[in-house]
Amino acid sequence: MKNSDGHWLLRQRTEDVYATEVAEAVVADDRLTLYSAVQHVASRDSTIDSALLTVECSSPAEGVISVRTTHHAGSLPRGPEFALAERPDHAAKTRRDGAVVELSSGSLELRVDTSGPWRLEFSADGRRLTTAEGLGTGFTLVGGERHYSVAQLSLGVGELVYGLGERFTPFTRNGQTVEVWQADGGTATDQAYKNVPFYLTNRGYGVFVNHPGQVRYEVGSQDVGQVRFSVADQSLEYLVIHGPTPKEILDRYTALTGRPALPPAWSFGLWLSTSFTTDYDEATVTRFVRGMAERDIPLGVFHFDCFWMKAYQWCDFTWDPDVFPDPEGMLGRLREQGLRISVWINPYIGQKSPLFAEAMRAGYLVRRPNGDVWQWDMWQAGMGLVDFTNPDAREWFAGKLRALTDQGVDAFKTDFGERVPTDVVWHDGSDPERMHNYYTQLYNQVVFDVLAEARGADEAVLFARCATAGGQQFPVHWGGDCDSTFSAMAESLRGGLSLGLSGFGFWSHDIGGFQNTPHRAVFKRWVQFGLLSSHSRLHGAGTYRVPWDYGDEAVEVTRDFTRLKHRLMPYLYRAAQQAAAHGTPMMRAMVLEFPDDPACGTLDRQYMLGGDLLVAPVFSEDGTVEYYLPAGTWTHLLTGRQVEGPGWRRERYGFESLPLFARPGSVVPFGDRDDSPVYDWADGVTLRVHAPADGETVVTHVPGRWDDGAGDFDTHRVGDTVTVRARNAPGSWRAVLAGPDGYGAPVAAVDGVVTLTLPR
Repeated sequence: MKNSDGHWLLRQRTEDVYATEVAEAVVADDRLTLYSAVQHVASRDSTIDSALLTVECSSPAEGVISVRTTHHAGSLPRGPEFALAERPDHAAKTRRDGAVVELSSGSLELRVDTSGPWRLEFSADGRRLTTAEGLGTGFTLVGGERHYSVAQLSLGVGELVYGLGERFTPFTRNGQTVEVWQADGGTATDQAYKNVPFYLTNRGYGVFVNHPGQVRYEVGSQDVGQVRFSVADQSLEYLVIHGPTPKEILDRYTALTGRPALPPAWSFGLWLSTSFTTDYDEATVTRFVRGMAERDIPLGVFHFDCFWMKAYQWCDFTWDPDVFPDPEGMLGRLREQGLRISVWINPYIGQKSPLFAEAMRAGYLVRRPNGDVWQWDMWQAGMGLVDFTNPDAREWFAGKLRALTDQGVDAFKTDFGERVPTDVVWHDGSDPERMHNYYTQLYNQVVFDVLAEARGADEAVLFARCATAGGQQFPVHWGGDCDSTFSAMAESLRGGLSLGLSGFGFWSHDIGGFQNTPHRAVFKRWVQFGLLSSHSRLHGAGTYRVPWDYGDEAVEVTRDFTRLKHRLMPYLYRAAQQAAAHGTPMMRAMVLEFPDDPACGTLDRQYMLGGDLLVAPVFSEDGTVEYYLPAGTWTHLLTGRQVEGPGWRRERYGFESLPLFARPGSVVPFGDRDDSPVYDWADGVTLRVHAPADGETVVTHVPGRWDDGAGDFDTHRVGDTVTVRARNAPGSWRAVLAGPDGYGAPVAAVDGVVTLTLPR
């Protein structure tokens, strides 16, 4: 909340009250409690007619320190709350040295000098991270009534801020005002579908505001050297999370808020949608599926968007009999072709739906304070909203989905869930303002749990649009409604990279763009980008996204990059495992992999796919692209061409290619099949070795689809000789070395060893 008028004045009708000094410090074994006066206490008279802030400092996990500031403590508990996985076996340490009190958690330390002006100083390994001083702890009264708890943390010179969810505005948050408030605003505004009150910086720490409702941020926009955040509450808690690397920050953050589930292998294949408002029936679906097969484009998932149900009746979870008279038979025929099935749903019940009256009678819809069902006509005529705080409503909704999984549905696209009213009463008494953002968590969890129950925990996958902190547990998420232009493609990428830096491991987008019909060049370039993303879906609004509608070359590009993604599955699935284990996203902003390279701090038109592949999508009709390579010898994965970094390059690419480079020293496993993402990845694998460093060993793990199918390989260079040795391998395998003239000939393993010679 921006309440200043320049540096010296406040906006009218605002009153700011801030911690000034420590009146008393209570030191326990594992926590500090600071009682802060809001004015200098010169005598006992100064303690009268004045506020006193209670600041509780503790540690829920190693490397994490929590600061909770409370003004008036008499408010009743108001849900919902984020579920944080605290470590009961972890214990922070405290120390008092004269007037100085300290709380330490791992290498992270909070230091407070109680004899001086108010100042909380966070440091790690002897280096200061950030401070809260001056205007850093307090509250603001607006109009004499509205109460906001406020905190402010300093930014150092050159410090860059990232995250706060999937945001499509400039990649670094510095200079921006950000409202963490769910909105259905497309990808071309400052609104966001996925709002997460967590940011990290390039100085080795992150900050999570533990409040599920609206959080307002001024990121260097009220005071250019501060991040200020506020909530409309009597209390505010934030957690400082130490890294020092960005990956370690995400590891600790997702350990608290939840790790991403590991999506099933089949979900990494190509998804094809009916699109949004297009006309379609079983004949259309059959034509699309047959058309992909005839053009030799492997298809993994077919998605039915909203008009699988009858108009005005969303959601009734019933196939429109006029266009799908035999849904069970149709789904069976699709599954016989090896396809998985996804269908679109949302948490709204239109008044014409037979389920509206049923849900209203049972009390399953959100109500207004007078007891009426909350309704409006935006989206669906007279629609109501399912009250997921009601356990019976959750079970009722889940039952409708179980009927679909019984028919053969494998995944649900959980659309909408952002426009949640605040003038309502929830079944469990939750605060409407806090529930507005949190609703998505309940919605997606209900649907995810149904799939886990029906298909098994390792088979559950969503295609979700809305999320908040913790939502990363229910992948996959996609970027929402974008236009079909190069600009929209770039803003989508910014949003995905921002979401990855907010703890989300898996992300997708509408290939070709959603609104309008893409130019053929846009479609082909978006296909490349989409098939070098975590998950890949062809989807649009009023026109189809089948490749042949965009020309023969579009068919070739779709075929080639789909098959490339399938061959990369041994590499991609390992990156997916890392996301599930540590919260490191599959699509990684350059700063995540190269935090010590200053040039990578602001890059948002390229990314690392996993730890070893650099992707720079082409955002121009003529194929011109600018990209940056960090230090070392990089190898173009499609041609074997080697390029030296660091430095910027400006090149032109045809539609058969784009900047796709293997990292210096990397060993990238290529699978033996390209017709499906699901096969025994280790059997027949080819290890591509790129510019290995002399004297170093690279360990490559190739995951297996079955418990005994994994392979582990050591690649070691001594002088001109590179030796690749299998520690275990379930079948045949090969290795190939990149050199100045491209990739050499693959060499088959003999007795579990391949020896390669560097060209002179």
